[in-house]
Amino acid sequence: MARKTRAILVVATATLALVATSGCTRIRGHQGYIIDQQLVDGISPGVDNRDSVEATLGRPTFVGQFDKNDWYYVARDTRQLAFAQPSPTAQTVLHVRFDGAGNVASINRTGLEQVASISPTGAKTPTLGRKRGFFQELFGNIGAVGAPGMGGATPNTP
Repeated sequence: MARKTRAILVVATATLALVATSGCTRIRGHQGYIIDQQLVDGISPGVDNRDSVEATLGRPTFVGQFDKNDWYYVARDTRQLAFAQPSPTAQTVLHVRFDGAGNVASINRTGLEQVASISPTGAKTPTLGRKRGFFQELFGNIGAVGAPGMGGATPNTP
């Protein structure tokens, strides 16, 4: 009987350990376009146009906001541990630029070096200017409004 109880205890402990550590697994994710290198290599500047690029690569992830001749295909791979923020492990941005006639002018490819790391400093955002307290902000303009020489109203002089 003691052997059976011990076996049940070992199985229960192992099951509990597996359930407890399952939340610590790494989660991998992919967002955006799935890049096929052979298809990208098949696009040539001066040869292809908008229609052939769309037929080969599909619709772009987004079109340039200021110039509709810029097409972007964006892909990003991420990993995440439990409830932490996902961090990028790979990123590819394929930039296809068209000339005025709609023909491919250039193809540029950038990677993870374009990812910016932003770390806020504390709970406050530093600003330029004077550091004034609550009462200075509240009562600081008393007497300054309408005073001569301060941009306020000037007295009428005959």
